Amino acid sequence: MVDSSVSVTASAAQAAVTPRREDDICVILNTRSGKKRQEVARELERLFAAHSGRVDIRSLNSGREVDGAARAAVEEGFGTIVAAGGDGTICGIAARVAGSDSRFGVLPLGTFNYFARSLDLPEELEAAVDVVRRGDERGMGLGEVNGAAFLNNASIGAYAMILQRRERIYQRWGRSRIAAYWSVVTTLLRLRSSQRMQVSVDGETRTLRSPLIFIAANAFQLEVFNLPGGDCVEEGKFALFVAPDRTGPALLAYAFRLAFRGMQEGRDFTLLRGQEIVIDTARKRMLVARDGEKARMTGPFTFRYHRDALRVIVPRATGEGEGEGEAE
Repeated sequence: MVDSSVSVTASAAQAAVTPRREDDICVILNTRSGKKRQEVARELERLFAAHSGRVDIRSLNSGREVDGAARAAVEEGFGTIVAAGGDGTICGIAARVAGSDSRFGVLPLGTFNYFARSLDLPEELEAAVDVVRRGDERGMGLGEVNGAAFLNNASIGAYAMILQRRERIYQRWGRSRIAAYWSVVTTLLRLRSSQRMQVSVDGETRTLRSPLIFIAANAFQLEVFNLPGGDCVEEGKFALFVAPDRTGPALLAYAFRLAFRGMQEGRDFTLLRGQEIVIDTARKRMLVARDGEKARMTGPFTFRYHRDALRVIVPRATGEGEGEGEAE
């Protein structure tokens, strides 16, 4: 599990501990397989060989090392800090880079790579490295729940349970999209109860009962599943989806409609929009999912959106720099 349970506003105080070295890049590499990690590290050394500044590739043995490695990279003054891994690793590193003077790069090495895909980043390693070296910079927002960061989404209820089940399936059968989908089926069929909760959105409170609260901080996933709310995310607000009070097979049917882009507002979910959300559940300590990771937290659960918290490196605009004959 990757630790990103830090305040996204704390990183600014850590910045500039060492004078910023704009041309220097630190790549923090986290993959599940030690053999794959070694192969990727060697390939990264080759791909970054022509870079004019220093490139430091730091391979991690587990997700528990992500936070410390990211903190050190910020304190050492690297101009660019690159997360190489899945969405959980990317989120954990982003939590430390947020608010600092360092640019944030991404090399997508995960199963779904939602954050990278939302930025139109290539999933092929050589092309992704080229973006880190030559790309443009763009401000990106960051979500937070009780001091823990997320880039794509956070949720309470069934989805966190799915992730817990998915981990066990991965350990037995390996990581794959099929295994991920199977974890959805087996978890929802076993679900027997919803949660009673009070949900406050920008100060307006209502009482609800639901098996799943899903909060999106990135419009890309909403577009993938043909869901509304992308407009408010682009405006710097959360899109909060409340599932109806269903369990077992009825909830599984709900998941299939989501998978096949057949969801309808009103019938399948209630959509709320806001910049600050507070959820108070009957059960005070619950599993909370963030960007594919999960952790138990104590309620109430406070979600805040931080606009332009990251300086993310993205592909150049089409045609920009073409024909310039840039020399190494």
